[in-house]
Amino acid sequence: MLVSRLSFLLACSTVCTTAGFLFCIENAQAQTASTGTVQAAQTVQPTSKKKIVGEKKALQTSTSTSTSTSTSTSTSTSTSTSTARSLDTGRGRPTGQETVSIQPGLASTPERVTVTAHLDRARSELQPDTGATVYRFDRQALETIPGGDNAPLNQVLLQAPGVAQDSYGQIHVRGDHNEVQFRLDGVQLPEGLNVFGQALMTRFADSMSLTTGALPSEFGFLQAAVVDITTKNGTTNSGGIASVYGGARDYFLPSLQYGGHKGKWDYFATADFVHDRVGIENTTRSFNAVHDLSNQYHFLGHLRYTADENTRISFIAGVSNAEYQLPNNPGQQTQFSEPSYAGSDLAQKLNGSVDSASLNERQKQITDFAILALQKEIGAFSLQSSVFTRYSSLRYSPDELGDLVYNGIAQRAARSVFSTGTQHDVTWHAAKDHTVRFGFQVFVERTISKTDSTVFGASGVDEDGNPTFDPTPIKVYDGSGKTGTVYGLYAQDEWTPLRNLTVNYGLRFDGVSEYTSEKQVSPRLNVVWKPWKGATLHAGYSRYFTPPPFEVVSSSALYKFANTSSASEVMQNSTVKAERDHYFDAGIQQQILPGWRVSFDAYYKLANNLIDEGQFGAPIVLSGFNYRKGQVNGYEVSTSYDKGPLSLYGNFSWSRAIGKDITSAQFNFGQDDLDYIRHRWIHLDHDQRWTASAGAAYSFFHRSWHPLRVSATMVYGSGLRADGDVPNGAVVPQYATFNFAAVQTFKNLFGHSFLGNTQIRLDVTNLFDRTYLLRDGSGIGVGAPQYGLRRTILTGITQSF
Repeated sequence: MLVSRLSFLLACSTVCTTAGFLFCIENAQAQTASTGTVQAAQTVQPTSKKKIVGEKKALQTSTSTSTSTSTSTSTSTSTSTSTARSLDTGRGRPTGQETVSIQPGLASTPERVTVTAHLDRARSELQPDTGATVYRFDRQALETIPGGDNAPLNQVLLQAPGVAQDSYGQIHVRGDHNEVQFRLDGVQLPEGLNVFGQALMTRFADSMSLTTGALPSEFGFLQAAVVDITTKNGTTNSGGIASVYGGARDYFLPSLQYGGHKGKWDYFATADFVHDRVGIENTTRSFNAVHDLSNQYHFLGHLRYTADENTRISFIAGVSNAEYQLPNNPGQQTQFSEPSYAGSDLAQKLNGSVDSASLNERQKQITDFAILALQKEIGAFSLQSSVFTRYSSLRYSPDELGDLVYNGIAQRAARSVFSTGTQHDVTWHAAKDHTVRFGFQVFVERTISKTDSTVFGASGVDEDGNPTFDPTPIKVYDGSGKTGTVYGLYAQDEWTPLRNLTVNYGLRFDGVSEYTSEKQVSPRLNVVWKPWKGATLHAGYSRYFTPPPFEVVSSSALYKFANTSSASEVMQNSTVKAERDHYFDAGIQQQILPGWRVSFDAYYKLANNLIDEGQFGAPIVLSGFNYRKGQVNGYEVSTSYDKGPLSLYGNFSWSRAIGKDITSAQFNFGQDDLDYIRHRWIHLDHDQRWTASAGAAYSFFHRSWHPLRVSATMVYGSGLRADGDVPNGAVVPQYATFNFAAVQTFKNLFGHSFLGNTQIRLDVTNLFDRTYLLRDGSGIGVGAPQYGLRRTILTGITQSF
């Protein structure tokens, strides 16, 4: 009830704030430029008529023209939609999709031309990346990667520099754990229980970017990287596509998408179903995992209404539902059990009574989200106001007997988090050389955790002082819930004192009131300089404030498990605090030849209360904790070449991530580890020293009706951390995997006006069948071992209509 009331208040505040802002701006413009408005109206009207006549002529003569003005108006001779990409020369970045939708009118009325190019560009300019490092995936790049739209989102992001692979679909960017924020059309989604790379699908994206480095002040909360997905819509993706994809390991993935536009409305929807036996990484070296079936379905809908050339309303809704079997590891006895139980007489007596290869552990994850956004331009002002909501839940079902014998506890767990909030971003072109941006975000979140556990009760101690347990199990129930808020506001100015110099400076204020109550004012500064042709140098400093993930902060009532087989060795549970960082970044990009660029970037982070996460039980859910001090530093080198049908790229990076003194959620660790780490630096469990990726693609017969595209990618990792003589003191073996894809397209193969192109594809993952470890089951906060996917051959057919 409290969350619903707060949601209502947030929605009301959004409407009132936006309406008030628009009212003030429109009144100010009406008072200062009423005469100019009348004159403009008189001069614009004949121009509009001339433009329509020109468009008719262009359609009749099958010629096309394209002009670039302040409103980025363009015309096209295509049947319904044309797409062009413009480049912001001031910052050297794409400014968004320019779309022109032409709808033929009736015989007595002229064609209606709805131009949305400047709205797309304005939305991009609301969130500048001045001084940050950006890696972009356009639609062609997404289709070229092996798997295309069928590839998991985390596998696509691995092709960016500085991104390391981990188990459960996790990625680590520049030595951070999971501090990656996901945005849909510029609106940040609240964090959920499952890794978002598994809830968002590549097929949702028309294009995508990964932004890292010293971020400008509009980016807050999660700041290791920002993944901004420009979703497909009915204007740029009109028509339908049906696909069937599958192959090894019972892989079956049918999908369907359809989009269109009519008048001022455009709509798009896509859905898929995934069935396979590789839902979670294999715990053994075997070709196929034991007990690893998964069923998933995903949906995304996008509806937009363009009221006029300065106003657009959009609604996005998505659903992800996934059910997993947890892979078994044959020949094991204990995994997550506490030392007091693992060495007890009862554990020894039960040894072998249950085969760990026949366990039946399952987990279900659900994510639902919705975004309602208003985009508006008024003179020198441009804004986007949005309200959003997200529900995420996780349910773990144990093997009742097996988990009890194997771990000393069989726990049925249910966790959920409901988030709702609002985000407002405003751009003001205050002067020729000053662009001011400001805005705020507020999240209201409600998390609920319930567990039903079966454990053995302690019956005393033996003659050596070791605990003994009653063989009759007992039940322990636990539940908790909490409502909290996260908020932030920012202001910044992008100043261009010289033609080749841009300075972006600003302030951000963030606060959190959940399990911890903290706040911070954070300055940001970025400088971009273009000293000679083709070269761009950047340097920046950002102060970061990262609230602890609300949904993974453990609130276990430790006393309920005292004197049981699940009693913690350490009975301390200090609150997880917000992370506070000083972040420095500098780099250079140089265009060597047309189509060939090279870049170098270096970064350094000093952290207080560095947040890390680990898996400390059978449910695949992460629990957060703090290192009192942390350091992350590294560098990246990237190059790419694109010309004609050939595309090449390569990235490699070096990184070091260390921490000292665990100061929260101590009950998850052994006393020996806590004592060692208290005064010594250790590598973080996700620290990978060397990471590399590369890819190549070539299109044969690209001017014919049957083009063939062949592509290959490579991912290299020097290995994540494992326990050695000291915690996280060893490294799992290095690996390199290669993937291959061939896509044959037939243009209008069936010669029917209703049907479009037909596409047949072949994808091979891990082409040389390399057996490699992602995790060996040891390390701070690491659960079971996980191996990378063995060779997998998949094929598919896609038909557009």
